[in-house]
Amino acid sequence: MKRSEINQIMREALEFFKEQKISLPPFVLWTPEEWRTKGAEVQEIRDNMLGWDITNFGMKDFKETGLLLITLRNGNQAKREEYPKPYAEKLMVVQEGQITPMHFHRYKMEDIINRGGGNLMIELYNSTPEEGLADTEVAVKIDGEAHRFPAGHVVCLEPGQSITLTQGLYHSFWGEEGKGTVLVAEVSMTNDDNTDNRFYEKTGRFPEIEEDEEPLYFLCNEYPE
Repeated sequence: MKRSEINQIMREALEFFKEQKISLPPFVLWTPEEWRTKGAEVQEIRDNMLGWDITNFGMKDFKETGLLLITLRNGNQAKREEYPKPYAEKLMVVQEGQITPMHFHRYKMEDIINRGGGNLMIELYNSTPEEGLADTEVAVKIDGEAHRFPAGHVVCLEPGQSITLTQGLYHSFWGEEGKGTVLVAEVSMTNDDNTDNRFYEKTGRFPEIEEDEEPLYFLCNEYPE
């Protein structure tokens, strides 16, 4: 991805958050210059990868296959004594038809919540012991209500609705066409994008960046020590 594209995605997201009346913590808006003045007092932000996370999953077209996330809080599976929080929280911006590829988490259980905007579409499969897609009935809870769906069923979450995704449950999601951009929240167990994600098809997680202009804000894997 080009840095100019990432910067523009950030600007558009900030406008969307403003429309949705979402306030962000200060560290999300620290400029690169401000980051270079920070020391050990913000090591939790560095170590737990809080802040901006923009990915195209190794694909060419971000609007077709991609996701913008902001991690607001997180523990650390590898440093539990130092960062004992057993939970994480994220905000996500999902555009109409913009796909997050099929994946599951080995450790993390999460609630995916539609906080506003359009409708969020989520396709569901159980995983096999070999980590394939199982042709078996899926059991999930939507806002505490138990449901059973056939393999590959697509759940539509309207604003205010949420779904609980358990470990090993494959899911892919996108914004419903014609309904607008979706503001999505994630409340989960501790998140580790380096080790806990199993994508059904091979994808990239953090993009390679072509530096065609200066960064507006650093991504969560770019912070200086």
